[in-house]
Amino acid sequence: MSEILILYYSRGGSVAQLARHIARGVEEVPGIQARLRTVPPVAPVTEAAAPPVPDEGAPYAQKRDLAECAGIALGSPTRFGNMAAPMKHFVDGLGAEWASGTLVGKPACVFTSTATQHGGQESTLLTMMLPLLHHGMVLVGLPYTEPALSSTRSGGTPYGASHVAGSQDDPTPTDDEKQLARALGRRLADVARKLGA
Repeated sequence: MSEILILYYSRGGSVAQLARHIARGVEEVPGIQARLRTVPPVAPVTEAAAPPVPDEGAPYAQKRDLAECAGIALGSPTRFGNMAAPMKHFVDGLGAEWASGTLVGKPACVFTSTATQHGGQESTLLTMMLPLLHHGMVLVGLPYTEPALSSTRSGGTPYGASHVAGSQDDPTPTDDEKQLARALGRRLADVARKLGA
């Protein structure tokens, strides 16, 4: 069975919840299953190494996860219109995978969460796509044939799934956000299957 890597960083839980909805969508496609992985936090001063397995949630990603996957969903909270430092740090360390073509031809999508409606969701999604293009990946978005994309009053863009957490940092996606995340997962898995995953 082929696997889609759902690789994310989540601090407040919003991105982790979107990741789980994307995973549900992935697993609605026959012959494809989801592999949830996260990245460790980074700090300006290292006090102690992060444990090899986080206390809770998805395991930390390893380079072999990238080689073994049939596609990737990449998720991060928005930090000033860009991906968070822990995800950027992980992506910046993929020089060997870039040089060897590990990800060339595999489909990918992106997802994010912001505290505000206009907090930089679309710029974050677009900038997360750039390293994936450098790796030769095939980008997948959300078409307007998804009804929730036209009706959402919260998150959801044609560039990828998203969530608006609000000033209370509510990690629970709205119904539209859940539908769009699942649709993105299904679409990514379907494209991976068509590409011969």
